[in-house]
Amino acid sequence: MVSGSMFRVLIIAAVLAAAPASAQDRAIRIVLGYPPGATSDTLARLVAEKMRQGLGQPVIVENKPGAAGRIAPETVKSAPADGTTLLLTPLANMVTFPHVYKSLRYDVFRDFVPLAHLANFDLGLAVNANVPAKTLKEYVDLVKKDPKMGDYASAAAGSLPHFFAVMFARSAGIEMNHVPFKGTAPALQALVGGQISAASVVLSDIAQLHRSGKVRALAASGAKRSQFLPEVPTFREQGYDIEGSAWYALYAPAGTPPDVVARLSKAAVDGIRAPDMQEKLANLFLEPTGLGPAQLGAIHKADYDKWGPVIRASGFTPED
Repeated sequence: MVSGSMFRVLIIAAVLAAAPASAQDRAIRIVLGYPPGATSDTLARLVAEKMRQGLGQPVIVENKPGAAGRIAPETVKSAPADGTTLLLTPLANMVTFPHVYKSLRYDVFRDFVPLAHLANFDLGLAVNANVPAKTLKEYVDLVKKDPKMGDYASAAAGSLPHFFAVMFARSAGIEMNHVPFKGTAPALQALVGGQISAASVVLSDIAQLHRSGKVRALAASGAKRSQFLPEVPTFREQGYDIEGSAWYALYAPAGTPPDVVARLSKAAVDGIRAPDMQEKLANLFLEPTGLGPAQLGAIHKADYDKWGPVIRASGFTPED
């Protein structure tokens, strides 16, 4: 026979067991708009593990590829603003897409709150090894003499490397003709094979080809030389006042409470700044940053304003 006091204890225990877990007890989803195996996926899993350690709760990566990465922001935008669903994204989704897609189904400033700036990566301009230009100025002079030399490849129309080449052409006062490919691999094959003279790409994608002499990297897009190809000068060093580092960052749905934002941001920033992450990110050709919400917000707005005129000048209109 159960006493009255024991009965009350059992009732309270049953109620607590049936109550929903708090946000701090549930698993956190990091939603990524790209498939497993990509650099962004590896980064997301490294960040998830560090956040799991820092927060003491499960953190999982959920891949939602499709629509050039636009499905992931749409998913996170509609998720509860309780800190259990986050977005890990490259610059493109938050900076260039709003200028490109008229029917974008999310607002990068209204629908999200910045959490952490995770890492930078540079772009680069390379030429085929048979192109006689050894410097950016020599390449510009070649294009002025032979406009065909201004044909350049990128991995896709509407990609950041595409728009960076538009920025460079405007800065240099030359005409360059964009030749989009379906992916980085075919673009680089055409460059190595001499089917096209130049390519605007993510710098890490041409590192090995540059070192082997199959292509020649003429310039890197960062504010300073890349630690991965330190022999390649920046555009600015060579007299062209442009810069265009890309980045990865973490966001939460708008309306996420400030204390939750602070807690999640600290876990992500601490994780990125951990000593063992330096080598892991270097293997991905990423420069770890580890910046908080205010700094990410400022970088996001500055890049949004910078890329808008360039994208409009390109005349690019997406098919979807």
